[in-house]
Amino acid sequence: MKEQKSFVDNSKGCLFLVPTPIGNLDDMTFRAVKVLKEVDLVAAEDTRNTKNLLNHFEITTDLISFHEHNTASRIPELIEKMEQGTNIAQVSDAGTPSISDPGKELVKAAIKADIAVVPLPGATASTTALIASGIAPQPFYFYGFLPRKGKERTEALVDLANRMETTIIYESPYRVLKTLDDLAADFGEQRQITLARELTKLHEAFFRGSIQEAIDYYTENDPKGEFVLVIAGKPQEQVEAMTDEQIIAAVNALIEAGNKPNKAIKEIASQNDLKKQVVYNLYHNIEGKN
Repeated sequence: MKEQKSFVDNSKGCLFLVPTPIGNLDDMTFRAVKVLKEVDLVAAEDTRNTKNLLNHFEITTDLISFHEHNTASRIPELIEKMEQGTNIAQVSDAGTPSISDPGKELVKAAIKADIAVVPLPGATASTTALIASGIAPQPFYFYGFLPRKGKERTEALVDLANRMETTIIYESPYRVLKTLDDLAADFGEQRQITLARELTKLHEAFFRGSIQEAIDYYTENDPKGEFVLVIAGKPQEQVEAMTDEQIIAAVNALIEAGNKPNKAIKEIASQNDLKKQVVYNLYHNIEGKN
């Protein structure tokens, strides 16, 4: 693999990945403002939102749209510009590019074209919620938005429920109660959770408690604002105490979600630190008795 140097001096331009505030404009870094002023072009998820941000900081750099609906057509155009020496900053509406936002496809294309990719540190909702959650901050597993429905959602929930790491997911106010109900079914009603909403904004708020307590609270209080859910990992004692019946049920859940039996067995074995053959024998032996 070829190493990319931090500063590349050649005839090509650079792709700068610039985080923007998730709610509070004071979270914009000096370096981010400097880069946005100095680049030739800003590729924005929504040019209207980014225009407001640039105006606030008196930045006059030209804007071009880059979002999930024009990725295929826009990437070749942006790559060509950078190959000709144009420096481009890529931003999403809020937070860090590529994290549940557009960006990753352009990064891959730039790397393939031997264009320097320069990331800037900055605002992101996931770790902002994590460090104030009161739940173990490491190790953690960032998932982002869950699939809306179907076997992909079922498979994701089963996998996350069995992880020992703290899990971070994003959710909208319109689906947060549905997601909490699903979490109660797969994680258990007493699993600890923190819901952070409106992070860095005027009405920033945290709910800390069990999943069932969160359901009760948001049944009586309308969820408002974008949510980050921080969920405690599966307790070690639960992993060790998992019964044969629970292992078989977990395998069946993955199969019902559309996985082939061998893949489901392998996944459950990995989640529970068991040899695949042990779970295979357990599953098929009991199945054969029915």
